[in-house]
Amino acid sequence: METPGSQSSLHRANLERVVRAVRLAGSLTQAEIARTTGLSAATVSNIVRELKDGGTVEVTPTSAGGRRARSVSLSGDAGIVIGVDFGHTHMRVAIGNLAHQVLAEESEPLDVDASAAQGFDRAEQLVSRLIAATGVNPSKVAGVGLGVPGPIDVESGTLGSTAILPGWTGTKPAEELRERLGVPVHVDNDANLGALGELVWGSGKGVRDLAYIKVASGVGAGLVIDGKIYRGPGGTAGEIGHITLDESGPVCRCGNRGCLETFAAARYVLPLLQPSHGPDLTMEGVVRLARDGDPGCRRVIADVGRHIGSGVANLCNLLNPSRVVLGGDLAEAGELVLGPIRESVGRYAIPSAARQLSVLPGALGGRAEVLGALALALSEMGDSTLLDGSLAVAAPAFT
Repeated sequence: METPGSQSSLHRANLERVVRAVRLAGSLTQAEIARTTGLSAATVSNIVRELKDGGTVEVTPTSAGGRRARSVSLSGDAGIVIGVDFGHTHMRVAIGNLAHQVLAEESEPLDVDASAAQGFDRAEQLVSRLIAATGVNPSKVAGVGLGVPGPIDVESGTLGSTAILPGWTGTKPAEELRERLGVPVHVDNDANLGALGELVWGSGKGVRDLAYIKVASGVGAGLVIDGKIYRGPGGTAGEIGHITLDESGPVCRCGNRGCLETFAAARYVLPLLQPSHGPDLTMEGVVRLARDGDPGCRRVIADVGRHIGSGVANLCNLLNPSRVVLGGDLAEAGELVLGPIRESVGRYAIPSAARQLSVLPGALGGRAEVLGALALALSEMGDSTLLDGSLAVAAPAFT
C-alpha cells in the first residue's frame, strides 16, 4: 500500500501527470511535457523511459525549433475511444486511438422525428460495425463521447427542451447509450463538442480561450476558457442565439422577441429567399449560390454575418476570447460572412478586445462535433487504468 506523501505515491502521481499531458495533447516533446507538468527535464526523461518500457507510450524522433527532439504519444494499441454525434439530419460515429488518430468514421442519415430509442439502437449498430471494421479488440474501449443538439442538465444528465429532436426531451442520453454499449459514456451539446474538436484538431489549436459559433437550425456557442470547456452551473453557458437584438423583433422559440437566432438560424433565414429561389432551398444551397455570385443570397449572408457579429461583440466585451471559430454550413461562405462579422465586432466591441480577436472559419466542417466527442472521451478517461493496463471494467455489450 502506498502512503500519501511517500516516494512511491509521488512517483505514481508524476506518472499520471505525464500520461494525462500526453493524452490530452495527442503528442508532446519531452521539453513540452516538462513545461506542461512543471516537472524537471530529468524527471520527465526517466518517466518517459519507464512508460516506453511498459508499452504505455511510443517515442519517435522529431524536431523542435530546428533541434532534434523526441515526440511522445500514447501507444496506438493502449486503447480506443468512440465519438457519436447526433445532428439535425444525420448521425456520425468515429473511432480513434489514444494517440489522437482517427481509425474509422462513418455518417448516415437520421430521421429527426425518430424516437430516441431508435436513434440509440442505430448508434449501437454503427458503433459495432465500425469496431468490427477496424479489427480492434472491443475490450480496449476506454469510453464514448456523445453529442446531442440540445442543452444537457449538468446534475441529472437529462436532455432539455430542443426543437431539433423534440422526441428526445427528458431522456438521459449518456445513460441510454451506456446501457447499450457497456462502457462509460460522456455527453455534451453539439456546440461544446464543436469547440473541443476545433480546439484539439482544427482552427482553435494552440489557443487557450475561444468561442465556437455554430449556426444551423439554431445558434449556439461553445466556450473555451483557459483551455477548458465552460458549461456554467446548469450547463447552459454559450446560448448566444438568445441574445436580444431587437425587442420588437420576431418571437423566438424561447419565448422572447428578437433573439439573434431569429435573424441568423436557418429556419428564419431560408423563408427570406424561398419565394425567389424555391421551397427546397437549404443553407448549403444559399452558401453555394452566394459563392457563385447570386446577389440575393450574398445580401442575406452578409446580413446574417452582421447579426452574428453583434453577438460576438458581446462575447468579446464579457469574456475577451482570443479567437472565434465559425462552424456549420455558413462557415463555407468564407469572407462573405466573416467580413461582416468582423465589421460588427469592430463597431460594437471594446477596441482593445476587438484588436486581440481573430475570426476564422472552422477547419473541420461537419466533422467538428464527432471529433469533439472523441476529444471529450479522451479528456474524461482516467490515467490509472492506462498505467495499470486494465481499461475495460466490464465486457462491452458490442463484443
